[in-house]
Amino acid sequence: MRIHANGIELEVADSGQPERPAVLLIMGLGMQLTAWPTPLLQALDRAGLRVIRFDNRDAGLSTGFDDWGVPNLLWNGLKHRLGWSMRKPYSLQDMARDALGVLDALQVQRAHVIGVSMGGMIAQRMAWTAPERVMSLVSWMSSSGAPDLPGPQPQVLKAMSTQPLNPGLEQAIRNTQHLLDVIASPAEHEDPVVMGERVRQAVQRAYRPAGVMRQTLAVMSDADRFELLCDITCPTLVIHGRDDPLLPLPCGEDTARRIPGATLRVIDGMGHDIPPGLLQQFLPDLIQFLHEHT
Repeated sequence: MRIHANGIELEVADSGQPERPAVLLIMGLGMQLTAWPTPLLQALDRAGLRVIRFDNRDAGLSTGFDDWGVPNLLWNGLKHRLGWSMRKPYSLQDMARDALGVLDALQVQRAHVIGVSMGGMIAQRMAWTAPERVMSLVSWMSSSGAPDLPGPQPQVLKAMSTQPLNPGLEQAIRNTQHLLDVIASPAEHEDPVVMGERVRQAVQRAYRPAGVMRQTLAVMSDADRFELLCDITCPTLVIHGRDDPLLPLPCGEDTARRIPGATLRVIDGMGHDIPPGLLQQFLPDLIQFLHEHT
C-alpha cells in the first residue's frame, strides 16, 4: 500500500494485527522492502510481532527525486573531505522523519526499529530524534559514521562505481548480481539460480541507480551522527559480520562503543548480506532481545 508521510509517498507493507507490538524494518542503500529475507519475516510473525516494511525515498516504489539529477559523487567526496557543504536533495535526518511518518500513518505509537546498512544509520537517527517512539534499536551491518573508520574494500568500490544509469534489463540484472556477489558472506554462498531469480524480480519491480547515488550523497553528508549516538537511550543491539567488505567490522564496533549500554554481536563468516544459514545462528538472540524490551 502507498501512504503519505513527511510530504512524500512511501510504499509500505504491513502485516497488520494492531494489537501486536510493532517492528519497523528499514532497508539499506538502494534496496527495496522486498529484500528482507522470508525466514526473518516469518520468525518475527511467529514471535507475535506486527511487521512493517517500506521502500525508502528514491528506492522501490516510493517517491523519487529525479528532478535533482545525478550527483557527482567524486566532486562531492572532495567537498566532504575539505569540509565544504554539499548540495543534496535530502538528508538521512529527512529519511528518519520518513520512518517516523510511516508509524504516524499507521497510528503506531512505539516500535522496535531494525535497520540494515544505511537503514541502520537511519534507525540511529530515528532513535536519537524521537526516543519516545523507539522501544529498541537494532543496528545491523551499519556504521556510526565516524570519520576515522575504514571504508569499503577496493573491489566493492569498483563494483559500486561501474553501475551504468540506463543499462537495460538484462545488464541491470547482471550488474546487481555482481555487486551482491562482491559483498556476499564468505561462509555461505546462495544458489546462483535462486539469487538470479531474486535479483530479476527486484529489478523488474524497480531499478533506480540514480536514486542510489542520491542516497549515497545523503550518507556521505551525514557528518555528525557519530557525535549524537551517546544520547541514544533505548536498548540497542548491534549486529555485524566479521568479514563485511562494505562496512568493515570496526564500523559496527564503533557504533556499539558509542551507544550507551549497546550489545555487540559479531557473526563469523558474514559479509554484507543476510544468508539463511548465518541468519539462523543469531535469529533466536534477536527475537529474545525484542521480547525482553517489548
